[in-house]
Amino acid sequence: MARRTKAEAMETREQILDAAELVFHRKGVSCTSLNDIAAEAGVTRGAIYWHFKNKHDVFIAMAERRRVPFDALLRQAMLPDEPDPLGAIRAVMVTMLNELAGDPQKRRLFEIYFLRCEYTAETLPLLNHRQDGFRQVSGYLAEGFRNAVRCEQLPAGLDINKAVVQFHAQLTGLIFTWLLQPESFCLRQQGTELVDGFLHTLRHCPYLQQSDPVANA
Repeated sequence: MARRTKAEAMETREQILDAAELVFHRKGVSCTSLNDIAAEAGVTRGAIYWHFKNKHDVFIAMAERRRVPFDALLRQAMLPDEPDPLGAIRAVMVTMLNELAGDPQKRRLFEIYFLRCEYTAETLPLLNHRQDGFRQVSGYLAEGFRNAVRCEQLPAGLDINKAVVQFHAQLTGLIFTWLLQPESFCLRQQGTELVDGFLHTLRHCPYLQQSDPVANA
């Protein structure tokens, strides 16, 4: 009986997160209340408080459950015995773009992040959470790029910090541009081509070489 109760509780939690995605997307994060989420999920506010402290806690849990697969791909690039770290980083980028283009649920989540979430004093915890995630991903990337240098997939003089910044600029820019105007280009086809162009830039662009001889240490 205890197992069934636990399973039902987890099912209710997922039901709340699914409902939160729909309401955040429809109304925007700032304009959404716990009452809105409860009504969408068909549960009481008390059921939400059983699982979450507040609306921001719901938002963070909603975001985290979609992020896990991409973190796993990035961690693969960090492994010291990974024979193709650059391929693992490419897989992260291509997988994210392909899933965004083909999975309505993933697209909805990105639209919430990029188009429906206002960062104000009230939503400061959400901004802090996003900044923490950014720093964590940047750490994974830096180690992956160092592995790619060691495997001679990238030049020894690559400035790792610049490479990480360029990664974020490339991927975030592609996603934001497509979300604003999805008819302007085919994300699956041209997204993959632009990812490969980015990796080519890492290999050959002199402006991404380090000016400080100990920058990669």
